[in-house]
Amino acid sequence: MLDDENVNVLLEALPYIREFHGKTVVIKYGGAAMRDESLRQAFADDVVLLKYVGLNPVIIHGGGPEITKYMNRMGIEVRFQHGLRVSDAETVEVAKMVLLGKLNAELVSRLNRAGSSAVGLSGEDGGLFEVSPVENAAEVGFVGDIERVDIDVLNHISEDYIPVIASVGSDRDGNSYNINADEAAGKVAAALGAFKVVFLTDVVGWLRDPDDETSRISVTSVAEVEEVLGSISGGMRPKMSACVNAIRGGAQNAYIIDGRRPHSLLLELFTDAGIGTMVTP
Repeated sequence: MLDDENVNVLLEALPYIREFHGKTVVIKYGGAAMRDESLRQAFADDVVLLKYVGLNPVIIHGGGPEITKYMNRMGIEVRFQHGLRVSDAETVEVAKMVLLGKLNAELVSRLNRAGSSAVGLSGEDGGLFEVSPVENAAEVGFVGDIERVDIDVLNHISEDYIPVIASVGSDRDGNSYNINADEAAGKVAAALGAFKVVFLTDVVGWLRDPDDETSRISVTSVAEVEEVLGSISGGMRPKMSACVNAIRGGAQNAYIIDGRRPHSLLLELFTDAGIGTMVTP
């Protein structure tokens, strides 16, 4: 039986559901939300609900820790340079095996069991991503930047299915590359002109002081982020850069939210207060 609090939650969500109907939301999935079983299920339930109420969710995922685990098992050296995984051809093959054969397949299966129809793919499928080597390719190997996203592929799929995209792609010669999943989410959101792009992280949002979770910045602008982007450290920097690139490219808003919190996606999108950091144009 619904009590007054539950009714108020539904009423609070209603105008957002009405406003968001038919809009595209790009979601970068990773961190604790990908590692913890209960959070994995909560995420799948949230995404299926988004589809049911009329949004078009598009999921991008990485899987760095899982790739590292399998490389260690196989006796392959794990190295990073400037925050990027040094990727020879063997490393890229392991990444594709883990991302596509394990993580992507598991998420697609979970979404399907939760009541929706999801399709797994990578940037190599249908020429979805056209990739070129990063500037410091001599140091990091087969790590790529996305030059183009073929939105026709996604538009056809997202009409009826939830696309789940692993962050690998290939160049015009067919060489495969690792791609930073934050960058991929930003580029996809820009290409689609997404209504929103959401990055799930292991912190409460963008913090003024990285050691103080009470210093969360609730709302900021692209201009404000660009002023300090060079001083942002750790894994937050590529996420904030992706937010800027997404909005500059045509997405309307970007969000950094705490994926450790169950149903954080719904709390950010469908409540007045929100729970993370919103980046506006």
